[in-house]
Amino acid sequence: MSFSSSNLSVLAYANNFTLWHYTTVDDATAIETSGYFDNAVDMLRVNDLMIINIDTDGTPATDFYIVTGNDGSSVTVTAYA
Repeated sequence: MSFSSSNLSVLAYANNFTLWHYTTVDDATAIETSGYFDNAVDMLRVNDLMIINIDTDGTPATDFYIVTGNDGSSVTVTAYA
């Protein structure tokens, strides 16, 4: 599958920071792939935090991700460690 903007929601916004929720049937490998969130380039900003429900039709998990890059055409997310 691929990114679906209808599954991306704002949970909180303050001081140029957004906490997002995203849910997907895709696994962690897919969402960590370069380009997965590129269609949200106008919404996601560097240092935004994402709570993502992953692999909801298989082995579901919930993980935290940080937007680590957005150059205006490409978005990069990294698992929060």
